[in-house]
Amino acid sequence: MIKASMFFAMAMLSLSITTQATADVTGNRARGMATLDVITGGDTKRRLDTLTDIAPELGEWIVDFAYGDVVSRPGLDLRSRELATVAALTALGNAQPQLKSHIGGALNAGCTPQEILEVIIQMAVYAGFPASLNGISAAREVFNARGINAASQTDD
Repeated sequence: MIKASMFFAMAMLSLSITTQATADVTGNRARGMATLDVITGGDTKRRLDTLTDIAPELGEWIVDFAYGDVVSRPGLDLRSRELATVAALTALGNAQPQLKSHIGGALNAGCTPQEILEVIIQMAVYAGFPASLNGISAAREVFNARGINAASQTDD
């Protein structure tokens, strides 16, 4: 009788944990997709589809963890998070496709071109001039593709 009760208790605990994990993943996925849709301008599904043939789990981790858990946290607004991401990717110096994507994401989240440029310029101090120059080049490409003339915009 005790073994049966223990088995039943363990089964219920396992079911509870599985249900909670599924609920968390579902909630994370919804938050992650919603956040990514702002950043990508609604292009999330197409971007994730580029991973499905080779690394579908990577796309799921990006949505569920990176954007569902971390980027969706309430402590910073999305504009601030995107500026921090642009700074980090500029400093890395080896993630140009992601940097361009997040420069676009920063614009989509409401950052001005001047704010983005200031963050990239500041990285010259902390990551070196080559990293900052590469960041400026990435910003120029994104701005040009969107018809933005950053030189004509000032923060008077």
